[in-house]
Amino acid sequence: MHLPKWSEMLFSLKCFIASMLALYVALAAGLPRPFWAMMTAYIVASPFSGAVRSKALFRVCGTLIGSAATIVMVPRMANAPELLSLALACWVGLCLYISLLDRTPRSYIFMLAGYTAGLIGFPAVTEPSAIFDTGLARVEEITIGILSATVVHSLLLPQGVGPVLLARLDRAIGDAQRWMGEVLQPKAATPAASAASAAAAPAPATHARLALAGEISEMRVMSTHLPFDTSQLRWTAGLVHGLHDRLTLMVPLLLAVEDRLATLREVDPGSLTPWTALLDDLAAWVGAGRNADPARAAQLRARLAQLQPALAPNASWSEILRLNLAQRLDALIAACEDGLELRSNVGAAMAGNPAEYTPHVTPAVLHRDHGMALRSALAAVLTILLCCAFWILTAWPSGAAAPMMAGVLCCFFATQDNPTPAIVAFLKWSLISMPVAALYILCVLPAVHSYEMLVLVIAPVFLIGGAYMPRPATAGSALAFLIGVAGTLSLQDTGTLDIPSFLNSTVAQVFGYSAAAVITALVRTVGGDWMAQRMLRTARREVAHMAQASAREPLLTISARMVDRIGLLMPRLAIAHPTPEARALAVDGLRELRVGLHVAQLCGLRQTLEQAGVTLQPLMQNIGGYFGSASSHHGQAPAALLERLDGTLRAVCAAGGSIGAARPQAAAALASMRRDLFPRAAAYQPEMAS
Repeated sequence: MHLPKWSEMLFSLKCFIASMLALYVALAAGLPRPFWAMMTAYIVASPFSGAVRSKALFRVCGTLIGSAATIVMVPRMANAPELLSLALACWVGLCLYISLLDRTPRSYIFMLAGYTAGLIGFPAVTEPSAIFDTGLARVEEITIGILSATVVHSLLLPQGVGPVLLARLDRAIGDAQRWMGEVLQPKAATPAASAASAAAAPAPATHARLALAGEISEMRVMSTHLPFDTSQLRWTAGLVHGLHDRLTLMVPLLLAVEDRLATLREVDPGSLTPWTALLDDLAAWVGAGRNADPARAAQLRARLAQLQPALAPNASWSEILRLNLAQRLDALIAACEDGLELRSNVGAAMAGNPAEYTPHVTPAVLHRDHGMALRSALAAVLTILLCCAFWILTAWPSGAAAPMMAGVLCCFFATQDNPTPAIVAFLKWSLISMPVAALYILCVLPAVHSYEMLVLVIAPVFLIGGAYMPRPATAGSALAFLIGVAGTLSLQDTGTLDIPSFLNSTVAQVFGYSAAAVITALVRTVGGDWMAQRMLRTARREVAHMAQASAREPLLTISARMVDRIGLLMPRLAIAHPTPEARALAVDGLRELRVGLHVAQLCGLRQTLEQAGVTLQPLMQNIGGYFGSASSHHGQAPAALLERLDGTLRAVCAAGGSIGAARPQAAAALASMRRDLFPRAAAYQPEMAS
């Protein structure tokens, strides 16, 4: 393990100052559990001041809701401990379920509302008459810890989330531009090699490119901290979200352009000869990055319109592909142009100019898994009830700590596919903290008689442990160790500085952690490949619903959800399919995620096409039947769907020109759907074989 860096030591110092400030205020106010305020200052800590401030607001709201729920439940069921245990467990499960459906920092509100009720409610079972005073004291202690952390991290050398987010955003834009350059100008020595390399990009390259989707989703969630940031970038939240939207649109467009160019180089390479100069100029424009001339975009789109072939009734597959390519390139240029303008506006706003609000999709459109959220909630409820049953049956004096800590851990790690290793690691570092905690509680603290001396004696442990919290690899273990020590120090609050109380509290916590690990392993743990298949099934059900109900959801919303799912799937596929060959097959299976975009586009054109006598209903029924069937993920789409797709494409080509732009748009959408569903099918034939 490397020694802490200067930035990590500074972060640790700020955490320690915040925790000591919280402890001092809580002691001065005469609150019953001042060490809870100290622990809270560490729990809400983050290297970025904006994240601390946003979490502070959400955690205060969650604490208030959880305390109010406890004050309502405990007095009414104090004489029925079994019923009270069930009520508290169900409350924790309900709040956890809701929090997992909101994949933004706002989920802290619901998560805190859940396990705060457990933290307050279970210890108060033996003295329900004082529940209001207890709840009020917990709110005050936790709020003091949150406010102390917010003040210190905001005023003492604050590190804004804005510059970090902007750097990641610029890196993502650069990755997208490099990807676009590689698509437009594939590196190959000969035409044959060009077709072969473009037809199927190497698995590692494809995997790296699609990893951009995960970066976009992470930044979208990270940017929810932006309005709370200490940097100038907090005024540009709308512009930053708009940039996310343009990147979101670019991912499926780049995938489509790459596929169309690869197919044309394979089936009709000569047809791309007139496009060579345009593709080279477009690659040069994109390669200029933020120095690209915005005026060039209009010129490139005008040249592209001249190259776009007209849609004849007997249009060949090559002509339809070039039509599709022209439309996707036009949309890609528009997305790049908007992105460059938005990035320029962000820079202007950082320089002090006013920032305009940009309409954007919200993180609410991201992937949600109600089933896994329900399983996580069920695991938490079962774990808490198991601990409560043992506590009640054995009349364990310190047994309240078991369901209390079990509920906290079930909530902490519920977002992971397999939370068990994280819970076990938390248990391990809690056990490691116990000798240190025992030394303090039994030897050091009895000799401490002033606040200043207390700060001096606990500083070494908390300053060293806090230095490892900013590192992703050690953050969980460091926090577990510090919470273990601080939790034991809170025994001083209760006036039970003795060996029996220490051992009872320790054993109860270990029992709660162990129960959380066992129940989670039995009920909640799933594999990455299983989760990937589950996400794909969810995406297929959505496509089936869109096709059968003719839903007209905005394309940007569908694109954002698709990109988010790709971002969630890529790390899971990398683990489940470690070999390049297996990963290439798995990545190729993600083609079907793009079908929802084409279905939405066709639904938007449906009324116009029906005026020209083109009916989409039979095709939509076939698509809905295929994506809605349980066997849709086991292999190639059925030949009947390909025939229906080709028949609809012929009908669109044969329709009159009175419907204007809807006709080529529908043909392009159908061509994209054909390539995504049947990438290895024979070329489309304009006329049925007699």
